[in-house]
Amino acid sequence: MSMAAGKTGGKDLTQGPIASTLMLFAMPTLASNILQSLNGSINAIWVGRFLGPQALAATANANIIMFLMFSIVFGFGMASTVMIGQAVGRRDMDAARRAFGSAVGFCMGLALVVSTLGWVGAPALLRLLSTPVEAYAMALVYLRVIFIAMPATLLSVMIMMGLRGVGDARTPLIFMIVSVAVDLILNPVLILGLGPFPAMGIAGSATATAVAGFVSLIGIIAYTYAKDLPLRLRGVELAYLRPAAEQMRVLLGKGLPMGLQMIVMSASGLVMIGLVNREGLLVTAAYGASQQLWTYLQMPAMAMGGAVSAMAAQNVGAGRWDRISRITGYGIGYQLLITGTMVAVMLTFHEPLLGLFLGDNDAVIAEAWHMQLRVSWSFIAFGCTMILFGVMRANGVVIKPLIILIFTLFAVRIGFYYLVYPRIGADALWFSFPAGSFVSLLLAYLVYAQGGWRKAKLLVPVHEEECRETVNSDAEPAGRIAPTG
Repeated sequence: MSMAAGKTGGKDLTQGPIASTLMLFAMPTLASNILQSLNGSINAIWVGRFLGPQALAATANANIIMFLMFSIVFGFGMASTVMIGQAVGRRDMDAARRAFGSAVGFCMGLALVVSTLGWVGAPALLRLLSTPVEAYAMALVYLRVIFIAMPATLLSVMIMMGLRGVGDARTPLIFMIVSVAVDLILNPVLILGLGPFPAMGIAGSATATAVAGFVSLIGIIAYTYAKDLPLRLRGVELAYLRPAAEQMRVLLGKGLPMGLQMIVMSASGLVMIGLVNREGLLVTAAYGASQQLWTYLQMPAMAMGGAVSAMAAQNVGAGRWDRISRITGYGIGYQLLITGTMVAVMLTFHEPLLGLFLGDNDAVIAEAWHMQLRVSWSFIAFGCTMILFGVMRANGVVIKPLIILIFTLFAVRIGFYYLVYPRIGADALWFSFPAGSFVSLLLAYLVYAQGGWRKAKLLVPVHEEECRETVNSDAEPAGRIAPTG
């Protein structure tokens, strides 16, 4: 089955030069991540400037809940990316569509259930988070509108991750740009009531995000069929949207641990914030500004890790194990280059960058600079770990990375803090970052070098009957719908 990459939008990641292919594949994903973060930052500026600190606190509390939902879907999305990538690698587009259909169908059902329960349970969720009384009413309005939009938003994410599995990073970028553009334009319009629109306050910000999600979803579905992209489902293939038992075993077995990785990282972050708060307002403000910058330092690792995982998955499916080590090497090399450059830029221009969040408060900027020097460079090691995790994930290995993360983020990082805090004070917090990052990298490398992850079976095994049908269909084009992907 030929991929017809140019026609369909998919890309065969098992052939050609690894270095240029990987870079060209990763860059759109990195651009998407940056756009998402910029969108969030700008929306926060709109809300904070137009509606005040209570509204900003309201969105922050609601966004914690949203992040947990996205973490789970992200895990299922990564599992589907790997399943699709392996199927594409072995030139079985029918299996890729089956995996995609099950993932989308499951996500659709899950999103509708979560949306309904979230609307009803929003007050209880906010009380559980101890949302400040001043922000509660705004947070409730905001969260309920977001829950209405959740099916569209989560489905868009799932479709985008599926497309990356066939080597198409361009289409997700296009519709991420569409979503961000609609959100950014509508936010001030609906908050303030510009033109024919009524002033909706914080509900306007949530509505803007909701509209952007639905526009992006409708657009990417229409585009998929208009361009005949590899994962389009037609005719009898629409039955693939009913989740199949075989695919669901993989989605749940691999997706939940990957989603838990995100939740573990979030939980560790919450613990760190609690420890930082003990150091007083000045340190807390400096940490908040630093976190804004560190968000961007994580992006190359996440983008390159996702690209490496999709590329490696296709090569695993194709049996091209001779390319896996080079994919890993180039992924680490690019990550070192991009993240290293970003760290250098941020440390060089720290004053104006921190000033974007802290104004001309010299005392807070000085404290933020102090922690930047101790923490920023640790993201280089974090990035290398994500590359190794991404390659192992391509063959379905997800439990060991989860265990490593839990151990390093809690036992190492928090343990380091309590061990050395009596001697060096708040610096224990900042040095705990490189301590955790380097232990995580060491453990990830040991698991990778040991090589047991290479022995895992294909996530969706090739069935003899399916192979026979495929041969027959290739010999008799009129026998069934021939995949064009």
